[in-house]
Amino acid sequence: MARSRYLRAVHRGPDGGSGGLDPDAPEALLECLAGVSERIGRPAVLVAMDDLSAIAVARIAPRLGERFRIPHQPDGLPARVADKAELSRLCARWDIPHPETVIPASGAEAAEAAWGLGLPTVAKWSRPWLLPAGSGLRSTTLVHSAAEARRLYERSEEAGCRLLLQRFLPAGPDTDWFFHGAFTRGGHPLLAGSGRKELSWPVRTGLTAVGRWLPDPAVEEAGLRIAERLGYQGILDLDFRRDERGCFRLVDFNPRPGAQFRLFTDAAGLDVVQAMYLDLTGQRVPEPVPWPGRVFVAENYALLAAVRGRQLPFRREPSARLAASRRAPAARADAGPRPGPGAAPGVPAGRRPGPDETTAAATPVPVPAPLATAPVGADGPAGPVRVVPQRERGRVEAAWFATDDPRPFLAMLAAFLGRGADKGARVLRRVPAHGRRTARAVVRAPRQRASDLTPPAPAAPPPAAAAEPDELLTR
Repeated sequence: MARSRYLRAVHRGPDGGSGGLDPDAPEALLECLAGVSERIGRPAVLVAMDDLSAIAVARIAPRLGERFRIPHQPDGLPARVADKAELSRLCARWDIPHPETVIPASGAEAAEAAWGLGLPTVAKWSRPWLLPAGSGLRSTTLVHSAAEARRLYERSEEAGCRLLLQRFLPAGPDTDWFFHGAFTRGGHPLLAGSGRKELSWPVRTGLTAVGRWLPDPAVEEAGLRIAERLGYQGILDLDFRRDERGCFRLVDFNPRPGAQFRLFTDAAGLDVVQAMYLDLTGQRVPEPVPWPGRVFVAENYALLAAVRGRQLPFRREPSARLAASRRAPAARADAGPRPGPGAAPGVPAGRRPGPDETTAAATPVPVPAPLATAPVGADGPAGPVRVVPQRERGRVEAAWFATDDPRPFLAMLAAFLGRGADKGARVLRRVPAHGRRTARAVVRAPRQRASDLTPPAPAAPPPAAAAEPDELLTR
């Protein structure tokens, strides 16, 4: 954070566990933010960067007065959508595909639900931000037996929230997708897009290490529908997983920017945080210019995921997928015309700014902290920022996460050393990596055809020396 070119000042947060953020007792956060506002000296836009912060800020928003500009979230909305039990009910009410979910009322019901859903089963705590530190409880656990589900339910009182059991959806190369959007009052989209998780860390289960902006009508339609039904204002991050039948199912709702939100930066340089900033400060939000195909890379996690997952961080896109990403999604029969790729319905694609045009949008890039603020001047932002022409920017947005955590780097080093040691052992034994494949190629019999059943003509005398294995392998 201290080396970020976007960081101007750091304000110490409230003391206490979890950064002093307690949604049920927000007085410490309120006092802290009041002090920050006094030091800034003018209203500022407040951006919550994790679920707990979003919930706490929403509860004290009416008491912050004119100190901060915050998206209007009625009726404790961030807490409702971040609650996984409430999310499952909302999806059922609005016909949004969601993994089959059971909320057991006893240990026996938990064991029965695990059998009914099929093992392994995914177990989730409905409000993971309430889990006590040091308890060993994880927000999501893969349960492999009915007895394990029963034991987990018996810790509900310790967890402070309900246990959910969901049908397990296997991960694959094209199963994990996400949706990011910035919305004004009434759930009207300012900028939105869908993307695919190419690599994740931990492998197949964690955060996005490599992501690609790929328009998909089903993902976009689900994200836009739930935002409209909720009347959502602000930024949201939705996670989807494709099931065996190809149906995208909503698995998580984050009422704040996702770690990879910069992936959805349009051709004019507008991202979801800047769009929200302009909207909250009363400025005109430029019409988005979609830029599908853009890639987001978290370098340290991408390299580690590539080594552990034994795959390259970039894959060549099938021609059909590329063609689909370059044209507008197909219009639904029951909906109006859809915008260009990656844009939200109702947000028409605008022209690209000329080389001499500028946009007054002093939007900071949020640092990886629970809360980030951006001061607002009397006439809008603190100063103009030049829109960088497209030719000056690459199609890859790079990031570097968790530089203060040595565990990913140690794991990456161990993976490299492990593969190097295996290769060295083969060399010492003088066994090439393709040795066994060569041996199989030598003894494999050719496939017979109908013409081979007739007696063959007299063959020429065999060669004096047998061919070398390498020659057989390359023939």
